[in-house]
Amino acid sequence: MKSPAAVFLCVCLSLIPFAARAEEPVDTAQGIIQSQIEAFLNDDAKTAYSFASPTIRGKFQSESAFFDMVKKGYAPVYRPGNFAFGRSKVEGDMVVQEVLISGPDGKDWTALYQLVKQPDGSYKINGVHMVRAAPGPEI
Repeated sequence: MKSPAAVFLCVCLSLIPFAARAEEPVDTAQGIIQSQIEAFLNDDAKTAYSFASPTIRGKFQSESAFFDMVKKGYAPVYRPGNFAFGRSKVEGDMVVQEVLISGPDGKDWTALYQLVKQPDGSYKINGVHMVRAAPGPEI
């Protein structure tokens, strides 16, 4: 007969793959967001644009148009002082990720990123909503 500790350990170990799968879209989304912010910091329009969803690419049909829009309208994302990931939510093929940002002017912002799963299984950024507060409203 197995001890209660052994049964508990077996149950815990069997849940690890499930927990890892449950976190995977969030981890993927955070990696994409971090990579895009790094591209902005390096003035790498091509890489930053590569993370945009087809919907965003339809609105901004060139890397330079997209990059100019981010520079003008999303300065805290384009040149963050510091940033940290906050809460996240997964709904089907969509991930909403809160990013707490200190803007270039030192003011705090919350960026709510929406990422959508593509037919090839990758995730792309489908929009960012900026809120002049930290932390932001419930997501």
